[in-house]
Amino acid sequence: MGAVMGVVMGAIASAGVGDLPERLFHGGVAGLEAGQLILPHEPKYLDGCPDCEANRRGEATAISPLTQHQDRVYVCSDALYARHYASKWVLGDLYRVRPVGLVEVSDEDRFATWKCEAAEVVAVVERAVRMTDAERRRLFRRWTVADRVAAGFGR
Repeated sequence: MGAVMGVVMGAIASAGVGDLPERLFHGGVAGLEAGQLILPHEPKYLDGCPDCEANRRGEATAISPLTQHQDRVYVCSDALYARHYASKWVLGDLYRVRPVGLVEVSDEDRFATWKCEAAEVVAVVERAVRMTDAERRRLFRRWTVADRVAAGFGR
């Protein structure tokens, strides 16, 4: 496999990570194809989005935690959670990905999420993601439960 920016494509460092799920997702910039790399970038802020505006000011919100490691790419095992991030790109895409380089469990998210040096696109799952109101409500309910569990309040 080829190397990009000193990272060997397809290499997964699993020390301390445990077993990674077979299917991992990333939602973001549109137009990538299988085999291309997703590299770290600054967070995406959507104009007119209250959560995005709060993040831009350095404030976390219930459905938009602050990105603490802009030098990493985030991948998760929850397709709906990844779709949320694709939708923030305004017609961004949802990808199935494979972590590249060092992989670490992320403690920033309430959903199973990992951060890595890059992610290789394995497949395009959905182009031009637009979340419906029903999907947003379902994600918000799940996020609320996850926040309560993390705070020790149970479901």
